[in-house]
Amino acid sequence: MNTQVTLHKPATDDVLLEATNLSKSFDAVQALRHADLALERGKVTALLGDNGAGKSTLVRCLTGVHPPDTGTITINGSEVSFATPDESRRAGIETVYQTLSLIDDLPVWQNLYLRRELTRGFGPLRVLDKSTMRANATEILTELDVDIPSVSSTVRRMSGGQRQSIAIARAAHWGKQLVVMDEPTAALGVRETAAVETLVRGLRKRGVTVLLISHDMSQVKRLADTAVVLRRGTTVARRDVASVSPDDLVALITGAQPGDGLE
Repeated sequence: MNTQVTLHKPATDDVLLEATNLSKSFDAVQALRHADLALERGKVTALLGDNGAGKSTLVRCLTGVHPPDTGTITINGSEVSFATPDESRRAGIETVYQTLSLIDDLPVWQNLYLRRELTRGFGPLRVLDKSTMRANATEILTELDVDIPSVSSTVRRMSGGQRQSIAIARAAHWGKQLVVMDEPTAALGVRETAAVETLVRGLRKRGVTVLLISHDMSQVKRLADTAVVLRRGTTVARRDVASVSPDDLVALITGAQPGDGLE
C-alpha cells in the first residue's frame, strides 16, 4: 500500500534541493518508499526517523552513493542525477559522516585540501602550493571561528570536537550548495557538542543550507528550522520546529502521533 502523504512544502523559489517520490530497494528490503524532501535555501533542515527509517539511504541517494530506483532530484529547479559521490561534490554537495574522512597523520591544512590540492608551476612541472593552502586554511577556520592550535598541527593531536569542526569547516568551504551532517555530535562531550552547534549556527548565519541527521530532539530544537520525518522509508511529516516540542517530534518518529504532513 502506498502510504505517501501530502506535505506542505516551501515556495519553489525558496527551495535549493527537492527530492520527489524516491524509492530504493536492496534485494527484498525496501529502504525508501516514495520519500520526499525539500530543503529551503539557507536553512537547517533536520531529517528524523528511527533506526531503519531510511535516513541514511535517502542521504546516499542525494549524494551519489546509491542511485534511486524511482523519483527525481532537482537542484535550483534543474533535475540532476549523480552516478558517484564525486559528481555530487562537483555540484556543491558535501557530507560530514559520523566516521570522519580525515587522515590522522596529515596536518589540518592538508585535510582541508584533500583531493583538491593547489599546485603551482608550468605544464607538467608542478608542485604543491603549500604556502597558499596554509594561508587559505587559516582564513577558512578563522572565518568559521574554529579553535585549533595551528593549521600545521596533525589531526591526530586534535580533540573529537576539533576534528569534527575541521570536517564541518571543510564541508562548508567546498559545499557551495549543501552541507549534509550525519549525527555530527554523537560521540562528543557536552563542551565539544556546544562548539560544533555554534559552528552550525554560524553556517546558517552565512546562508549555508544544511541537512542535519540527529537523534537528539533537544539539539534539533536548538539548531533546525524545519524537521522532516521518515517512517519505514516514507516521508510522513514536515514541521516548523519552532511550533513543536521534542515530545511531538518523538511521537511523529514512533507513530504515536500520525504524520499528516500539516504544519
